[in-house]
Amino acid sequence: MELHRIKCSIFLGLSIFFAFSACLASAAIHHHNFVIRPTPVKRLCNTHDIMTVNGQFPGPTLEVRNGDTVIIKATNAGKYNITLHWHGMRQMRTPWADGPEFVTQCPIRPGGTYTYRFTIEDQEGTLWWHAHSKWMRATVYGALVIYPKLGSSYPFPKPAREYPIILGEWWNRDPMQVLQQATMTGAGANVSDAYTINAQPGDLYPCSGQVFPVKTGETILLRIINAALNQQLFFSIANHQMTVVEADASYTKPFTTNVVMIGPGQTTNVLITANQPSGRYYMAATAYSSAPGVPFANTTTTAILEYNTRNSARPILPRLPPWNDTNTANSFTSQFRSISKVDVPLQIDDNLFFTVNLGPPVQFDYTGNVSRGLWTPMTGTKLYKLKFGSHVQVVLQNTNIFTIEDHPMHLHGYHFYVVGTGKGNFDPKTDPAKFNLVDPPFRNTVGTTPGGVWLMHCHLDVHIGWGLAMVFLVENGVGKLQSLEPPPPDLPQC
Repeated sequence: MELHRIKCSIFLGLSIFFAFSACLASAAIHHHNFVIRPTPVKRLCNTHDIMTVNGQFPGPTLEVRNGDTVIIKATNAGKYNITLHWHGMRQMRTPWADGPEFVTQCPIRPGGTYTYRFTIEDQEGTLWWHAHSKWMRATVYGALVIYPKLGSSYPFPKPAREYPIILGEWWNRDPMQVLQQATMTGAGANVSDAYTINAQPGDLYPCSGQVFPVKTGETILLRIINAALNQQLFFSIANHQMTVVEADASYTKPFTTNVVMIGPGQTTNVLITANQPSGRYYMAATAYSSAPGVPFANTTTTAILEYNTRNSARPILPRLPPWNDTNTANSFTSQFRSISKVDVPLQIDDNLFFTVNLGPPVQFDYTGNVSRGLWTPMTGTKLYKLKFGSHVQVVLQNTNIFTIEDHPMHLHGYHFYVVGTGKGNFDPKTDPAKFNLVDPPFRNTVGTTPGGVWLMHCHLDVHIGWGLAMVFLVENGVGKLQSLEPPPPDLPQC
């Protein structure tokens, strides 16, 4: 019996060694130089300097595979401080590469450099990268596409072609000056002058337009990213149904839809089939605004899906929902499910309840008629310490203070299962019975990444400046693989 156990141990050890060697042989190391610099760009018939990476707007698309390592030397050739964030990337032992300014790193000062290094582990799909220093991400952003490992494939038939579709916002002035004006006056920031698809407003605006060619009968994968600074968006394609297959770099049970609702920071992959009569069809995005009385840009950005034709007829425009169509938005998000059964932790170590909005940390009727005496927030730096490997349940309770509004909350370094959503006040006695513990969607999980400082914040950037953010400090575990790597020698100093 003892001999049998020894033989098994040797066999398993050799198996692991060969598997590890094969992984090393197939993984690649990607080196990039990102120079952040001012670049003259013409939009809406006006030209002004914006901050770009390598003069590109949007910035370069990073194409990698699961298991690859990415090394990016960032050089700040502009006049503002800068950091870069790899949105949705699970930073395994490398919080120094996460990027939020004054949280896990000091900014790269003008004239300075810093090299980001991280390895992609067990992730594939669509993510993105962006500046994480004030409003620099208005123009400093790009797609991050993670393909399956060599020898693996998508859990759906391989599409004939793929397009990143990056939704954004455009201002006819320096976004940093827009932020500065709002900070000085205490008022809300001026809304953008246009929405964009891949940095182009489209031909419903002046001096703009772009075309995405397709061939009749082929299937196309659209990697939709909402890089808008402050706006949730509806997205649709005239006469074409979309099949959702992935969100936030996690595959989903496929479902069909005529419209996608996507919040800032989120990604959604959809398949479409070019099965319509040969012609030109608009893909379009417009605002979804859940906050009554809060200003927003009520305009529409477009691009043209063009079949193999030279027809110059006006493209067909899709029917987009009204800007305040909460039912459509909720109906869309409620359809997300993980592609298969998942193991949701049932033993909870930390059970947290956070209100999200303005107001003091006291108990009240969060979604009722809130007294003006509760409107004034308490200032402070908020941090919560977690032990390595702990299972955490976080309830995010929205409030009616000032106005009702959706908050797309983003957690750095981790993904999490969304086991439940609902209206009104959370009831800890009855609501857990409604949780989806079978196949909840896996969005941007607590309990798997080593220690570090991880920011959680609203991805409406106007709210970050107002303080809608906090930090989890996760302790190291036992041994090297459960502990942070030491900070790199070129980590910027404050």
